[in-house]
Amino acid sequence: MTVAIVGGGVMGEAILAGALDRGVFVASDVTVVELIAERREDLAARYGVATAPEAGDALTAADLVLLAVKPQEFHSLSGRLASDALLMSIMAGVRIASLAEHFGHNRIVRVMPNTPAAVNAGMSVWAATESVDEGQRETVRALLGAVGQELFVNDEGKLDMATALSGSGPAYVFLFIEALIDAGVAIGLTAEEAEAMTMQTLAGSATYAQVSDFPPATLRERVTSKGGTTAAGLAELDRGDFRALIEACVRAACERSRELGAAQ
Repeated sequence: MTVAIVGGGVMGEAILAGALDRGVFVASDVTVVELIAERREDLAARYGVATAPEAGDALTAADLVLLAVKPQEFHSLSGRLASDALLMSIMAGVRIASLAEHFGHNRIVRVMPNTPAAVNAGMSVWAATESVDEGQRETVRALLGAVGQELFVNDEGKLDMATALSGSGPAYVFLFIEALIDAGVAIGLTAEEAEAMTMQTLAGSATYAQVSDFPPATLRERVTSKGGTTAAGLAELDRGDFRALIEACVRAACERSRELGAAQ
């Protein structure tokens, strides 16, 4: 399977590294299209892949084309794909219809990944056109599974929701991490102590929630003794309408994703 990865940035490299590590494809079959010469040299040296400054020839020869550039760079891309090639895009907000019109192609997968893919802990949500055959879908599952977990949805509209929840979600989590560390310092811990406690507490809680047979609400209740310290802390979050703020945050991100998609 010949592969063209258009864009050698953080996400393009993360998918490349994961796929090579898991044997989804081999370096000799991959061409990375990247404008920056220094970046091309670095990727070629570290992964043994071919590189190119322009997409044209690489697209024509590829069985799989992965678009990993910024959405604003989309309209500058050009090239014809083989009729049976798979076009896979991780560009936020660029609709399948826009991809089909621009490339004159109908075998398309659109993916909403997130940044933890850089450490093989990502969440990738994807939708596909009916023309994408089962073999190509298996390739997508393997490719996205190499950088974390993947979830197929049969409604492209849900990718706006995924953008708001899992795509933007790491930023919400990082803000919560910041706030917990700052709070720890405010009550007298050193920054190093607060950071160590916060990082392991969040990582451990997420792992516990993933492997537990209980839903998050039950796990929360099991930690919360009536009249205890946890109850006192949660009462303050309730007083600040924490749940409503989270919902408003996700709704705003979802609406913005829809607006950006409509503008493409």
